[in-house]
Amino acid sequence: MPMNASQIVKLVVDALEDVKGKNVEVIDTSRLTPLFEWMVLATGESNRQTRALARNVQDKARESGIGILSTEGEENGEWILVDLGEVIVHIMQPATRAYYNIEELWGGRRPDVCNAPLGA
Repeated sequence: MPMNASQIVKLVVDALEDVKGKNVEVIDTSRLTPLFEWMVLATGESNRQTRALARNVQDKARESGIGILSTEGEENGEWILVDLGEVIVHIMQPATRAYYNIEELWGGRRPDVCNAPLGA
């Protein structure tokens, strides 16, 4: 039985936390765009960590039978996007995340308060 979007979000958050992703933020975008239902953001402290975070998300998705539509940004590791269809994952280094401030654009919390626990 295929996973629903909420189950995919949980899998992604767990995969990010497994590799010590910081400031994990989940934003419900279902009312904002028909392209995807959820956006998950996380911070990695270095190119190596952002790549490891993205790789772990991809590995866990594959293990669960979730198709990966595309991955972008792995070359430089400053901002990696993993497209899982209903769930889009952005993994960024701190300066890149602060500069683009995706949380504010999509209605999530500001980056300076992103470290609050999920559901807070």
